[in-house]
Amino acid sequence: MIRPALLLALTATPAMADDVTVFAAASLKNALDEVAAGFSRDTGHTVTISYAGSNALAKQIIEGAPADLFVSASGEWMDEVEKAGLVESRADLLGNRLVLIAHGDAEPVSISADTDLAAVLDGGKLAMALVDSVPAGQYGKAALESLGLWDDVQADVAQSDNVRAALALVATGEAPYGIVYATDAAAEDDVTVAGDFPPDSHPPITYPAALLAGAADDADRAFHDALSSDAADAIFERHGFMVMD
Repeated sequence: MIRPALLLALTATPAMADDVTVFAAASLKNALDEVAAGFSRDTGHTVTISYAGSNALAKQIIEGAPADLFVSASGEWMDEVEKAGLVESRADLLGNRLVLIAHGDAEPVSISADTDLAAVLDGGKLAMALVDSVPAGQYGKAALESLGLWDDVQADVAQSDNVRAALALVATGEAPYGIVYATDAAAEDDVTVAGDFPPDSHPPITYPAALLAGAADDADRAFHDALSSDAADAIFERHGFMVMD
């Protein structure tokens, strides 16, 4: 007769699943949720992702919030986390584009220094993420300033906590136009891309990904590696991101 203890020892025991906690820029939600779902399916590990503006997430990490990975929409906010001694390793993961979106169908807008953006708004609001702290808002303000358009529309800007909130203002018709990333526009059926901002009108849009100090288990490292895998690259590209070499 086999004793219960021996029977237990002879039974194969699956590897214990771990939880990976990720703080990520709001603009990554659709694509990163898909990457995480595939990783969880393949490994059995759970991935919990908190989405918000990169500025808010960076501040939370610096203040001690428990995160294993941080994917920012701004190198500057990642720099702040690194200055605090909280980054073990980092690399630029993705790139993006900046676009002008409109609620529903809209006439195309050629965006340049000659564009009368105030006339395009026609008294309506221009939805943007917080222009002094959230990356999408910072990129947008930089683009408008470089084209000489900021002073004309500054009073009409409706600021939101993050880029997805700005997207929602346009999708619901609360604001007729907005400035978001191209990937955000692609994720929402109720908006139209009215125009593209010239790439040289704002700093390059990059998404650095970091394994944070203290994220020591194998699951954390495995998900960090998975973010730059061929499978993840295909997902990010399908959602409109540019994969960095």
